[in-house]
Amino acid sequence: MPFDVETIAQRFRRLLPTGLDHASLRVVEEHSNTTRVRQDVAEPADRSIDRGAMITVLAGDGIGYAATSDLSDAGLRAAIERAAQWAMLSRGRSVFEAPPSLPQAAGRYATSTAKPLVLSAAERLDLLMDESKACRIDDRIVDWEASLWTVRSRQLTAGADGSETLQEYDFTIPALHVVGHAGSLTQIRSWGGRDNGYCQQGGSEVIERSGFVGCGRATAEEALQLLAAPNCPSGKFDLLLMPDQMMLQIHESIGHPLELDRILGDERNYAGTSFVTLDMFGSYEYGSKLLNVTFDPTRGEEFASFAFDDEGSRATREYLIRDGLLVRPLGGAISQQRVARLRSDLPAVATARSCSWNRPPIDRMSNLNVEPGTSTLAEMIASIEDGILMKTNASWSIDDSRNKFQFGCEWGQRIREGRLAEVVRSPNYRGISATFWRSLAMVGDPSTMAVMGTPYCGKGEPNQAIRVGHASPACRFDGVDMFGAER
Repeated sequence: MPFDVETIAQRFRRLLPTGLDHASLRVVEEHSNTTRVRQDVAEPADRSIDRGAMITVLAGDGIGYAATSDLSDAGLRAAIERAAQWAMLSRGRSVFEAPPSLPQAAGRYATSTAKPLVLSAAERLDLLMDESKACRIDDRIVDWEASLWTVRSRQLTAGADGSETLQEYDFTIPALHVVGHAGSLTQIRSWGGRDNGYCQQGGSEVIERSGFVGCGRATAEEALQLLAAPNCPSGKFDLLLMPDQMMLQIHESIGHPLELDRILGDERNYAGTSFVTLDMFGSYEYGSKLLNVTFDPTRGEEFASFAFDDEGSRATREYLIRDGLLVRPLGGAISQQRVARLRSDLPAVATARSCSWNRPPIDRMSNLNVEPGTSTLAEMIASIEDGILMKTNASWSIDDSRNKFQFGCEWGQRIREGRLAEVVRSPNYRGISATFWRSLAMVGDPSTMAVMGTPYCGKGEPNQAIRVGHASPACRFDGVDMFGAER
């Protein structure tokens, strides 16, 4: 049955039994289209349509969820009955001190797409083939792939009270991946996509502003540079992180530790807990006074922008860390009500999201950004006597409490006496979240800012891989422990 936004909410309400404290419907439809060219050969197109609904029912302090891909009256009725049964079964056995409530939302959102992506299959292939062929500059380039992944998504939510939201999204992810090999050494250089983080909302304008055209040869040349580069040295150096690596640093050592359900222990047996505790908010120095972090789902081109979260809360820009001070967690309406008896001064943010129609919403990062400072890139480089610039995440490891970490990058470049020097390969750095951000010494101005993102932030049982955005300037950190692949 087609996703009929004109009638599905009315059918849902007509099917509802009387006596429910709360009932809501969330219907999601996504069209995904991935085109790939590997070593100048077009791979089979990957196209899919995913459609279904989630029903949420509250009964006292009990919550019940039920999902269905059958959007007929019979399918919706069966899901409503299952959700109501689960809500009644959990009543009196939940984690709530008092019956929870969910916001009643009404409104619309649509990606501010300037140029809808209307490329034909042949045009998509031509675009990718040009960049693929441009990678073939040396026999040491042994593998390469160019891809374009686009998603169109629509989400309708409807409450029993008549409230409705409709949110429509365009996601565009251009990517290129090059592998160089010589002797016993293999080096990878990525451009865009999941690894380099160029994931945004929008259409053809995303491809244009990303600089995808012309990236093939440039990326292959950088792979060859890495093959010829010395191993990253070991020791303590000043570190200059570019936005595509700042994305990973923000994600792992700020985003996950601040998720309120994780702080409450929900992820303890799966993805871990958090070194952050409830008493830290309002007093804990998370970073230097230069660190300002916002939750901002209102930035139109960023990957996880929206008007309402999946619990119905309206999206607003909020500071989580201000002038280095921890002020607010990433907790949605339900989690905020859970914690109210312990910290009634921690307001919710619109951060409860689900990855699909067949998952309930949980506390997630959305757009989590480091706000720009006042330093130019040239000023940051000039300020470093002995340091290393790093780009593009290659590996990550962080403990269960999201505190001790070790991250590797694809690209490193020495900085000597305030000037960029030789490229180094396999650069890695490590630290402790609780102290690393206090070493933040300079924050780049808006000219160093980039809007990045990832489609694959994993969390929850069953697992939910969700879209997340991270905008950040380049940042300098003092006295960081670094090392290469060879010790």
